[in-house]
Amino acid sequence: MLTRRFCGLCSSSASRRISARAQITECNIDGPLRNCVTTANEARAVRVRFAPSPTGFLHLGGLRTALYNFLFARQHGGTFILRLEDTDRSRLVPVAAQDIQDQLEWAGIPPDEGGTKGGGFGPYIQSQRIGLYASAAAALLESGHAYHCFCTNQRLELLKKEALRSGQTPRYDNRCRSLHPDQVEEKLSSGVPSVVRFRLSSSSEPFEDLVFGFTQHAVGQVEGDPVILKADGFPTYHLACVVDDWHMQVSHVLRGSEWLISTCKHLQLYRALGWTPPTFAHLPLLLNKDGTKLSKRQGDIFIQHFRQQGALPEALLDMVTHCGSGFHSNRVGRRLQDLISEFNVSKISSHSALLDLDKLPEFNRVHLQHRLEDEVLCRPLVEELRDLISQCFRDQIEDQDLLQKDYLHRILQLRKGHISSVKDLITPVYLYLWLRPSVSRQQLEEMSSESPEIISRVIQVLQEEEGDVYTVEDLNDKLKLVSKNLKKTKYSTLMKILRLALSGQQQGPGVGEIMVTLGRREVCCRLQKLLNV
Repeated sequence: MLTRRFCGLCSSSASRRISARAQITECNIDGPLRNCVTTANEARAVRVRFAPSPTGFLHLGGLRTALYNFLFARQHGGTFILRLEDTDRSRLVPVAAQDIQDQLEWAGIPPDEGGTKGGGFGPYIQSQRIGLYASAAAALLESGHAYHCFCTNQRLELLKKEALRSGQTPRYDNRCRSLHPDQVEEKLSSGVPSVVRFRLSSSSEPFEDLVFGFTQHAVGQVEGDPVILKADGFPTYHLACVVDDWHMQVSHVLRGSEWLISTCKHLQLYRALGWTPPTFAHLPLLLNKDGTKLSKRQGDIFIQHFRQQGALPEALLDMVTHCGSGFHSNRVGRRLQDLISEFNVSKISSHSALLDLDKLPEFNRVHLQHRLEDEVLCRPLVEELRDLISQCFRDQIEDQDLLQKDYLHRILQLRKGHISSVKDLITPVYLYLWLRPSVSRQQLEEMSSESPEIISRVIQVLQEEEGDVYTVEDLNDKLKLVSKNLKKTKYSTLMKILRLALSGQQQGPGVGEIMVTLGRREVCCRLQKLLNV
């Protein structure tokens, strides 16, 4: 039988590799699978899915997979689906499903279908789709592509130990493949527990992956027949993902390269069920910068951790795409719309992506500056800063004017490009912005006996100004004039005196910068307090 397969992205001039496959091709269904999908002669609409298992919280690797699917859908006017694969009941984490949905919303890449969004292809939780898997398994049993297996856990464990003892890779020996139908019926009638296994073909069937190109693995020669339906009626991943992708009309599967070999099993399942498979694109692994595997056991790879540390979602998205491939450019500061327009599946490399988390502050600094330069996006940052200050310093703040929006907004604007997070402004180096320093007049006079005169003259200079409209350069010029009229104190000492008086620190930002940041009123207040001691 001849079947037409046609990639629905033929009109995409951005994708060189996809364009190369964009011709309608006729191929023998029993020959190599050309991995371009449609039914009949019509191209499918682009529908992609992110299908995590709620056995843990969303981490950076999962975020990147979700992002690539989101970008692909947006670029081709398609649909991004969230499906929760919760069939591994023993490992479920109760709040993980909600965490995954919350983090996708926070990251700005919410699904179009699934979870709380709903849609016309639900339910979007596998444990609520058991009937579909049972029907598919029954069809495979009926056609002879699957069989009941009655091997006990004890026997399977012995097989595993024996294989390891002899230095071989553990595999099921397909013992129940050869059971006579009467034997099967007898065991089923007697209530002997069983699973359903899929009968793998020993042939090697090549398929074309959008990232790895033509690939083939003779899984039937190196692996035993896989379980597709467990004794409790729940499917394994192999059956569930095939059934769900078919019924949800998924056109393209973008998932981690760890599933590349398993795809050969899945293609056999598609063929056995008489279904046309989606197009596959296996994404390279996301690794630590030293090449080690990014593990969920690292507490600092979960998205919730980065949120708590003050990371911006656009900074995380920029970072996880910057370290990999699939884009026309590789620059810091790309926003979501940039990622959508620049994404190109044909540019995804099969090489693993090395993630350097030490660079996150730089990404965050750039994206924080973008937000601060946007009037609308800046407003919540002002509120966030005020909440942080109130929580951290509470009754220590002597002047509540330091919590006014105008002052906080000015601080953020003056510090943009210097800070990576709003939280940076409550670290010790910036305490002088919120708390008036405890500095004695004696401390200043130890630096110069002219300290009182210096303070008085600086107050006078500031009072001659109107409002807070002055620059660091203007202030430095005026302070140099003050220094020239002193008998004993050099300009450098004058600046040290003012820095200590205003910030309580002997090192830090320039004096002119401190004065501009605090504003005329607050500077005069702090200096006058020293004269009144």
